[in-house]
Amino acid sequence: MVTAPNAQERRWRNSGRGRGGGGGDAVYGIGLIGALVYYIQQADGFWVGVLGVLKALAWPAFLVYDVLKSLAG
Repeated sequence: MVTAPNAQERRWRNSGRGRGGGGGDAVYGIGLIGALVYYIQQADGFWVGVLGVLKALAWPAFLVYDVLKSLAG
């Protein structure tokens, strides 16, 4: 049985957050896959591979840090 949406669900749907996310998610996903491949290929052992997976999840932070560092001097 389908129930009618309550007031909070209607506000969420009408706020624009219920729609598609755009291209940013796809860019992050492709970057994540590329970073995973790169870091896992460079790993010498298991724990270095685990660290590589964690780095692959946080690659945007590394990118922004390096860009800001190069802009600063």
